[in-house]
Amino acid sequence: MTTRVAVWSTGTLGRHAIAGIDRNPELELVGVFVSNPDKDGKDAGQLADLGRDLGVIASTDRDSVLAAKPDCIVYCAITEDRFFEAYEDLVGFLEAGINVVASGPVILLYPNPTLPDSMWERIEEAGKTGNASLHANGIDPGWANDIFPLQLTSLSQRIDQVRVLEIADYSTYDQAVTMGEIFGFGKPIDEVAPLWQPGMLASGWGPVVRQMAAGLGVTLDEPLVEVVERLPAEADMSTVCVDIKAGTMAAVRFEVIGMVDGEPRIVVEHVTRTHVDQAPDWPKPASGDGSYRIEITGEPMMTVDFTHKGEFGDHNDSGMIITAQRLVNAVPAVVAAKPGLVTALDLPLVTGRGIVGV
Repeated sequence: MTTRVAVWSTGTLGRHAIAGIDRNPELELVGVFVSNPDKDGKDAGQLADLGRDLGVIASTDRDSVLAAKPDCIVYCAITEDRFFEAYEDLVGFLEAGINVVASGPVILLYPNPTLPDSMWERIEEAGKTGNASLHANGIDPGWANDIFPLQLTSLSQRIDQVRVLEIADYSTYDQAVTMGEIFGFGKPIDEVAPLWQPGMLASGWGPVVRQMAAGLGVTLDEPLVEVVERLPAEADMSTVCVDIKAGTMAAVRFEVIGMVDGEPRIVVEHVTRTHVDQAPDWPKPASGDGSYRIEITGEPMMTVDFTHKGEFGDHNDSGMIITAQRLVNAVPAVVAAKPGLVTALDLPLVTGRGIVGV
């Protein structure tokens, strides 16, 4: 029996989720919600650029999508600038008895003190009311800094530090709100964008630091430590969605550090460029335009680089695909999970079951 799935939002991520669901014989696409009225009434296959119709019509009417009675919603809506609205969406789905896999808000990846206890309790109550589960994940924050590094630590005899890096060129990352407003690329270098406000990095990447700590059985010092270094552009340049003038912000390197008894034990680091030649002294990807790197110091010393690229070469396109597929492939496990919030530590092994040779 197939699992009935709806996709919520069909932007850069959602269109890949539609394609992933369509390719999986164990999943059935039964609804698509869109916020853009220009997409209302269009076939999901058109929105996903599949070159064919799927017979599922996108709608701006929330109730009509829910009336299709999906077992699970793949929530791909942008959440960076609409946290409370997204939170209400997710709680409402749970109360209605619909399971959810979501790319955000990323703060929901793992319970943490950034949100009040009442908000976590409300998720649990909603899950019990509807007998439904919520799993927030993706690639980063997500698989690249929870399951991936934790699996590698299973080979360790002694662990001194786990460092997880994303090293990427964001010049082809087509998310104007994230690039321009959240990161502040193209903004004056002395303007502190939302992501660089104190506590924001710990809100976004702290959950995966805390999840790794839980997986390793250690208690972190509070608060988590944030380190940020931003660099200006040396000349005028453009990305796919943001123009960057000379002297405005063009590159950033940050760390979110989990200390244990005063020692840095779990570190999430990002090296984000908007041109491959920027900041030559910063860590560079293993190949191409980007990679995820796991460095475990201890006994033995281990480094693993994970690279990806789309079928036609672009790593930002493949970044959207792997984010979407981490959610889509987790749907059956989340539907079968206990009610309430389900973290990566709660799920069984998630694989690409059903999509080999499709």
